[in-house]
Amino acid sequence: MSFIKTNVVFTPATPPEGKVCRSLVNLPALNPERLKTAKALVDKAVKMHKVFSVRGPYPVIRAGLRARGWVEQRINRPHHHAHRRHSDEGRASSNDGGDSDDDDVYQIQQTPSSRPLPFLTQSRLVRNETVYFYWTNCRDAINTSSLQKEQIINHFATAGSFTTKVGLCVNLRNLHWFDSADPDTFFPRCYRLGAQDEKQAFIEDYRRTACTSLLKYIVEKEQGVQGEGLSHSIQAVQGRRKRSKQQSKPVVLSRMIDRALRVCQEFLDSLEHSDIDISLETPQTLTKEEWAEFIDSYYLVVHGGAEIENSDNFVTCCKAMLQRLVEVSPQLDIDGIHNIWIIKPGAKSRGRGIKCAKRLDQILRLVDGDPNLIKESKWVVQKYLERPLLIHDTKFDVRQWFLVTDWNPLTVWFYKKCYLRFSTQPYSLDTLDSSVHLCNNSIQRHLRPSQQRHQGIPSDNMWSDDQFRTFLSSQGRDAQWQTVVVPGMKKAVIHALQTSQDLMKSRKNTFELYGADFMLGRDLRPWLIEINASPTMAPSTPVTARLCTAVQEDTLRVVLDRRADRTANTGDFQLIFKQAAVEVPQYIGVNLLVEGFQIKSPCTLPPLRSSNRSTPKHRGPVKEKEPPVKEKEPAADKVKPLPKMLLKDAETQPKVTSSVALPPPPLPLEPPVPIPIPIETFTLHLPMTVRPVHLPISAQSHSVFLWKKRPEVSKVCSGKVQLCTAEKHQGPSLSLEITVPKQSRPAATAT
Repeated sequence: MSFIKTNVVFTPATPPEGKVCRSLVNLPALNPERLKTAKALVDKAVKMHKVFSVRGPYPVIRAGLRARGWVEQRINRPHHHAHRRHSDEGRASSNDGGDSDDDDVYQIQQTPSSRPLPFLTQSRLVRNETVYFYWTNCRDAINTSSLQKEQIINHFATAGSFTTKVGLCVNLRNLHWFDSADPDTFFPRCYRLGAQDEKQAFIEDYRRTACTSLLKYIVEKEQGVQGEGLSHSIQAVQGRRKRSKQQSKPVVLSRMIDRALRVCQEFLDSLEHSDIDISLETPQTLTKEEWAEFIDSYYLVVHGGAEIENSDNFVTCCKAMLQRLVEVSPQLDIDGIHNIWIIKPGAKSRGRGIKCAKRLDQILRLVDGDPNLIKESKWVVQKYLERPLLIHDTKFDVRQWFLVTDWNPLTVWFYKKCYLRFSTQPYSLDTLDSSVHLCNNSIQRHLRPSQQRHQGIPSDNMWSDDQFRTFLSSQGRDAQWQTVVVPGMKKAVIHALQTSQDLMKSRKNTFELYGADFMLGRDLRPWLIEINASPTMAPSTPVTARLCTAVQEDTLRVVLDRRADRTANTGDFQLIFKQAAVEVPQYIGVNLLVEGFQIKSPCTLPPLRSSNRSTPKHRGPVKEKEPPVKEKEPAADKVKPLPKMLLKDAETQPKVTSSVALPPPPLPLEPPVPIPIPIETFTLHLPMTVRPVHLPISAQSHSVFLWKKRPEVSKVCSGKVQLCTAEKHQGPSLSLEITVPKQSRPAATAT
């Protein structure tokens, strides 16, 4: 950041001979008392974080901040033309639409000699201090990512989602995710011609609008000239008819109306989803050749004023179709009969590059001429309001301010005052010149007002809202300002911001002032045209000199005064929307740790704790498959074959018989202790079907009986085994008696 360098040269009354003393700025001697006062003021401002910086011609902002005890840290202002070029490039790069460049026309170039000495001294003293309030007309002038939390700035990082024509066009289509309102009720339908699918949608919309325009033309021609908007439309057609001496080819009105009715009926069916079952192979309502013929005939009748046959026979069916369409098409009334569309470059402001056209081939050719804009989808085509509200037969639009102080939660302030901007020429559809249809002050201030324009329109082309309400009162419509116009503008602003909220980079201690442009229909319904960032604050007329000053002062009241006192006066700013806080459930904490302990390795021979334990399985001389059981015994229960010495001692030991179940043994928690193995007899009841098998006498000498179960499974056990036959045991279980050696147990291991 650079600062103004002031060279002060004190010269005597008579300079030395041969030398010329020059000074860039001749300043009087500094008063020590005033310097001391300035230092005290600077020290207090630095301590309270009241250092500001303003870039651009905003004397109202500077005066308002100084009155609150702030000290300005000035920066060098570049050359006028360089600054204007930088502003244009910066705005184009950020894709923000604005009209603040108009300020350069009315700004007063301040030289160091024209600035008060105390302010220059204060600025010099705070040249190395941190700036806590930035106000600039160029969004890219400040890097918001490097700002501290307590620093305030008047621009959000991005705003192209609703301050550019492309962003507003795309995002308002998502309004149904945020609100039940229909964007077609406050925003003229719009398409991006750079996107192929939207280009085709525009072509279909243009064709359908041609059909409805023809039906309205037939009805209005039969009814005669009624209403302000109708008079201009019919007069334009009649004027062209007088100049047209011959037509290129005859027009068959009956065929045109039949095709227009078929297209409108197809549109109604699509809205009612009646076309879902229609096969894709079904031919379209009109072929490409039929469409070309229809559009040419439409041009001849409506645009060219060609004579047509008596249309009284078709008025009834045309009225009936229009009555059905008006219920589902909120923009049917503003469409008119000429099918005029307005083509806008997506990222330009102040009316630059905007044109109106009524022929389809002309619109497509105009867009195709700039491949760069096509590639970036910058071109936007929007339906033109052919029947706006006129004041003394002159078109106008409304500039309305609103302020956003937070995006999360979304907080919107609406300004109660606004102003009207008139065109310099009377309204007419016979010409599509910008002087008639564009009301931007940057365009109209270069034109001389027409002598045919009504004398009630001022030469500076501006009215305040109070003057407009006086005009409405003269027509008995004053109440509609508060019931129709103002509520409609508020809803349009809120809906545009809602659809862009998720795309904005929210930052605390940030705010931004926007300017929305509206047009009013004949029913006073407001239609949102565009939203501008960095709206012009130039005092170009007495109306803007008063209102722009007031809106800047009230902005400081909302941004600064209300921070210290919630009950502070906010001027004409009204809080119209503050998003409800989202309730976040209380965090009670979730322990995501896994706790446990190490399991010791199991022993191959677990201890026998009680008689209800199952006998460990014993491997015999013959290895065969075990019969399937419901619960699998752990491998730790398997034991080695008993020694022959123990088998001999088993014959002399008494037999103990006990009945046990077969639950799976628990895992040992302690290492097993080796103990003598007693010989006991267990009777096992196994749930299975057994059939006896008779063995040779040699096998019976070992007292072994084999049993089987389908599939064939056998087991040989060492020792004396007695098998119960099927006749003795009728139940589903198998009794198996096993005799094993037994020794006296130690007392310590008895359970």
